[in-house]
Amino acid sequence: MTRHDRRFPDEPSGPFPEPPLSFTDREGRDIDVCPYEVDDEEALVEMYVDFDPADRAQGIPPATESRVRDWVETLGEGLNVVAWHEDEVAGHATLVPDGNGSYELAIFVHQRYQRAGIGSQLIRALLGHGKANGVDRVWLTVERWNRAAVGLYRDVGFETTDSESFELEMVLTL
Repeated sequence: MTRHDRRFPDEPSGPFPEPPLSFTDREGRDIDVCPYEVDDEEALVEMYVDFDPADRAQGIPPATESRVRDWVETLGEGLNVVAWHEDEVAGHATLVPDGNGSYELAIFVHQRYQRAGIGSQLIRALLGHGKANGVDRVWLTVERWNRAAVGLYRDVGFETTDSESFELEMVLTL
């Protein structure tokens, strides 16, 4: 399936909250989700440099600091939200335009913050931010054995469109 013949659902998902939003995660930590600001770059790079290589998927985040910096810079072309715990980045999610009128979603939660409900809030805030900024078609790929991620995406409203390979392609209309 090429990007040009990707089929999106007729019915929109949502509604999703627009950031900023605050919540307490399952570990009792206060988390703030905000749109990405240029001033956030160093803290975001720091999170990715400290990211557990075992949690990398499809080659991202990159493994070295210089590559992380280059990658974070390219993400500025899309829409981004950051989950903060005090002064530390707990997670990041991005919608990157694919050149065909839709956006690819990627989400990363630092290993110290995983399994605490942050990913769910982060993805919902990103989709709300996307909708508020004119995004209406979102897609992603996920490794089929990543059951936690697949479950999260389904709970939010993503539907599987392509399951031919070791990755699932999932789509959502806002």
